[in-house]
Amino acid sequence: MGRVRTKTVKKSSRQVIERYYSKMTLDFHTNKKILEEVAIIPSKRLRNKIAGFSTHLMKRIQKGPVRGISLKLQEEERERRMDFVPEQSAINVEAIKIDKETRDMIDALGMGDMQGLETIDPVAASTAGFGFGRGGGGGRGRY
Repeated sequence: MGRVRTKTVKKSSRQVIERYYSKMTLDFHTNKKILEEVAIIPSKRLRNKIAGFSTHLMKRIQKGPVRGISLKLQEEERERRMDFVPEQSAINVEAIKIDKETRDMIDALGMGDMQGLETIDPVAASTAGFGFGRGGGGGRGRY
């Protein structure tokens, strides 16, 4: 029975996305509310599964084409993303923080007069609270 349910969830999600693509978002809770409005779903659990898979598919559509969903919708999404121009470039920064070794290498290449380079102390930067993974560093590791 779980397998039939899974096929139902996937098929329903694809149909909902094709019909209501403009309303669907990348947020599960919003998609859940949209499903309540546009579809008659017999149980809360099934509605949540469809909303979850629909959200998953919407995120995949952002990255590229997804099988089983109308290519026209995906082409429109790709066009919309291609037309987007940010107000400010992501590479337009005021200062680039580098350590002393990097500064020495840049000086050795004869590029020491570059604008916006800021030399920092690497020890102070490494203790600024940046950890690894979800745990935030510190503590004992598994290795």
